[in-house]
Amino acid sequence: MSAPEHPGGVSLSGVMDENREAGRAAGSPLLPPRMPALMIVLTWVTGMVEAASLLALGPAFTAMQTGNVLFLAFGAAGAGRLETLAPGVSLAAFVVGVVCGSHLESVTEIRGRRWFVIGLIAEAGLILTAAVIGWGLAPQYGSPAPRHLAATAVLALAMGLRNTTIMRANVPGVPTTLVTRSMTAFLGASAMGRENTYGFGTAGWKLRGLSVLAMFAGGFLGALLLRAGWTVGWLLLPAAATVLVVGLLYLNQPGFHTDQAPGRERPG
Repeated sequence: MSAPEHPGGVSLSGVMDENREAGRAAGSPLLPPRMPALMIVLTWVTGMVEAASLLALGPAFTAMQTGNVLFLAFGAAGAGRLETLAPGVSLAAFVVGVVCGSHLESVTEIRGRRWFVIGLIAEAGLILTAAVIGWGLAPQYGSPAPRHLAATAVLALAMGLRNTTIMRANVPGVPTTLVTRSMTAFLGASAMGRENTYGFGTAGWKLRGLSVLAMFAGGFLGALLLRAGWTVGWLLLPAAATVLVVGLLYLNQPGFHTDQAPGRERPG
């Protein structure tokens, strides 16, 4: 049976295919060549940061705020004897980071500056500040002291800033601060899921798998270093240095703006 015709004499299925392609084009910004690899590295940093915040400072998440919302919900219900102070501090600081990051990147983009680089340099500075606050600070799980809470707040501020940076960059499949959607798309397009719309075998599918591995690797390394006796400050130094290096590496890449039409670039 042939496909129904559009009133203009064009196949309706052809129109739908064209619309799908236009939608894909509109949702997939032209990315600098190294951008996906840099996002994977930042995902690894998130694993390191969360190891510090959850195992040594909190318990609280600083990037994956879903966990803090649930900690606060369970604590409000009086279930599980969960600490709510550290998650509350982290959530509040994260909100401030998102707001400040949004204003910072809007202003830098209007002035024609590289907002992605500035965002990462600011993040690296905040992680370094948290490392200074936590210098010589022994890991402590539960009942955090004021210095633990201060380091948690600064890390959450940095991760709030990171989230605004990554959302504006809009690299498909690599949000860098969580892997739930990346894992869903990766498994859905695998031989088990057999969902072709996720792009099985494509570079995007492989990138989602690498994103999950990077988060695991960062968390695993952070936990090992804490078990080996590293203090909070020493653990956060590599994370700050890595973010700074990623920002500097991007200086050699073509600039892009989030308010531009797909396929067009302006100096950034």
